[in-house]
Formats: sequence, C-alpha cells, structure tokens
Amino acid sequence: MILVTGVSGGLGGLVLQGLSSVEDVEVVAGSRSGDGTTVRRIDFDDPATLTEGFKGVDVLVFISAGYAEDDVVLARHGAVVDAAAVAGVRHVIYTSLAGSGDLMTLALPHRWTEARLAAAPFEVTILRNGLYAEVPVGLAAAGIESAAATGVFAAPFGDGRVSVVTRDDLADVAVRVAAETQRDLEADGRSRHADKTYELEGVVAIGGQDIAEALTEALDRTVEYRTVSLHDTREALAGSGLEPYQVTHALSLFSNANAGLLEARDTDLTTLLSAKPRPVHDLIVKTVEAGGSRP
Repeated sequence: MILVTGVSGGLGGLVLQGLSSVEDVEVVAGSRSGDGTTVRRIDFDDPATLTEGFKGVDVLVFISAGYAEDDVVLARHGAVVDAAAVAGVRHVIYTSLAGSGDLMTLALPHRWTEARLAAAPFEVTILRNGLYAEVPVGLAAAGIESAAATGVFAAPFGDGRVSVVTRDDLADVAVRVAAETQRDLEADGRSRHADKTYELEGVVAIGGQDIAEALTEALDRTVEYRTVSLHDTREALAGSGLEPYQVTHALSLFSNANAGLLEARDTDLTTLLSAKPRPVHDLIVKTVEAGGSRP
C-alpha cells in the first residue's frame, strides 16, 4: 500500500489523483485534517498521528513540509523519518529541492532530511524537484502589480534566469516512481528506484525579461524589464506581509539568480516522464494575469 502525505496541497493532491487512476495500486491519502476514515490523519506536528497513520504502509510518498522556519521543518521531517521506521515502512520517496538550489537558504532542511533518510532502516528515493514556474513570478508580485500602470516591470533578477517546471510534471514523476516501487516490492522485494536521487530540474529557464514579455502578452501593451537592487527588494518585502522566513528565502532566490546559479545544466525529468515536459509559457502568462499571486 502507498500513502501520500500532504494531499490537501497542490503537489500532494496531484500525486494522489494520479496514483488513484493506476489500476493495480492501492493508495491512501494522508493530511493534517484527515478524518481517520477516508483520509488518514497525518499531522507532522503531532508525531502520535504518524506512528498510527503509517501502519500497513509499504511505500510512503513524503511531501516536504517546507513552509516554516528551519527548526520547525527539521522537527517535522525528523518525526516522519522516526515514525516511518517504527511503523515498518519499506520504502520512502521524498520530494526534495533540485541541486541548482544548493546555495539557497531553502536547501538546508532538504539536505538535512536527505541525510536522515539515508541513515534510516528503509529504502529511499529522493526526488529533487525544480522550482515551480509560479515561484519566481509570484515572488516578483510587486513589480507585476505596477507594470500595468507604468509599462515597467522592476524585479531583482539581474541578468539571471531560473529553471522552472510545472507541478503536474513533478507529480507525474512521483506517480511513476511510487507505482513502480510498489510493484517491485510485491515482485522481488526491492525497488528499481532504491537509493536513487533524481534531479528534476525544469528544461526552461526564465528571468526578468521573460516575465516582462509575458506581461506584454497579458496586458496587450509593451512592458520593459528593469532590474532593482537586493537592498530595495529587502525593504519592499519587509512590508509585504510575508513571514520573516519567507523574506529570507525570497532574497536568497533572487541572490542566487543574480549570480547565475539557478539555471540547470542537466535533468532526469525528460527520462522519467512519458511525454515531453509541459510548456511553462502559458502558466507564466496565467500567473501574471492573476497579478503574480504568490504560490
């Protein structure tokens, strides 16, 4: 049996939906708000729910709970690893962060979790997911909001670009790996994906100029891109309503983009997908049309 955590979230919901359509696979849902019947209650902040919720699970699709301060994330992820070991889970598939993000502040809890999983008594597969296409666009929301009035999109990308991927593509890879792992465990006891780390970087990279072009299309007027300083961005984000840790991660992303470190050089995405990666252009246009809603 496969259990998917975080099914109320965008990625977890897509993975559950995909696995539910696979005929020879039994899948159950896990969520903080689970009722214990149709959806198991899996609350990373309540370890008692994890030990009970993981009973009978062969394959755990562990969707990262990264939206918090690092100490909170480490506590949550450590509890998941401990509970999976106690419950006798045979294989854990973890959604981590792509290698191009190694120097981002967001990477720390992911790499820590990978190390904890490597020391655990079950088999592990790491899915190092690239950034969703909506992320850099959403973080540049303030510039998007003013572009309609000024014809200028101002954001701190510099000349850098960020490799991005659609959530649906990442979900499709997770579905394939989980389904094949369950079948392999039933057949001979070990998954073909055991001890594998897959880099799921996007095949398209976007920067400030690309977002300006999407704005030009969405607004039906020419929009020019201009870079702004990280100093000015920090001041703007401080009054944006974001949590302090979100400001830190946003500035880290922009800083890495400025340094040219977020453009992928290679990826396993095309190997693991059954079709070509979904185009991100239309998704970017939709995001800017929505005012750059933060993901």
